Parts: sequence; C-alpha cells; structure tokens
Amino acid sequence: MTLSTHVLDTSKGCPAAGVFFRLLREGDELFAGATDQDGRCVELRALSLPIGRYRLEFWVADYLRKSGAELPDPPFLDVIPIDFGIGEAGAHYHVPLLLSPYGYSTYRGS
Repeated sequence: MTLSTHVLDTSKGCPAAGVFFRLLREGDELFAGATDQDGRCVELRALSLPIGRYRLEFWVADYLRKSGAELPDPPFLDVIPIDFGIGEAGAHYHVPLLLSPYGYSTYRGS
C-alpha cells in the first residue's frame, strides 16, 4: 500500500509549501517531512504500508505564520491530526488537506 498527501492553502488559492508533517502508526513515527513547492512530499510515496490505522499530523500554524497570516496566540489551528485507516492491501491512499487559518477539510483522493 502506498500513501500520498497534497496540502493546498485555500486562503491563497495555491499549494502550501513547507508544511511540516509526520506519519504515525500506534504512536510510532514512521515518517517526518515537509511539503515541496507543489504542496506534496514525494518521499512519502516510497513507503510501503500494511493494513492498519494511521495518523498524519500537519504543523499548520508554523506554515501560516511564515506565509504572512496574522494568527492569534494561541492560533485557532496549530497541529491538524488526520486519523485514517488503510483497509485495502496493494491500494494507493491519497489524503489531501485543504487549509485556511480557521478551517480545513480532507477526504480520500485518488
């Protein structure tokens, strides 16, 4: 099973470059990285993951501040956790994050 993500800044209408994130399974960190200029992380796709429960954590407040957003202290969104399950062996899972300073959404993409 392979995994990918794509972070888009909906407040600016562009990819979110430089968002630090981690992939965890049962509390153990499997991967840590940051999104590239296209809001993706190609190194994440190199992982081969078994069926199970996972968490992606995105450090969005750091990204938003660096991109010029004025955030209160503490920010409304700091770290966004996305818990998801992988239930199909051999499948590809794509977990996008659509982000703004005061909201986000996600879904299983293709």
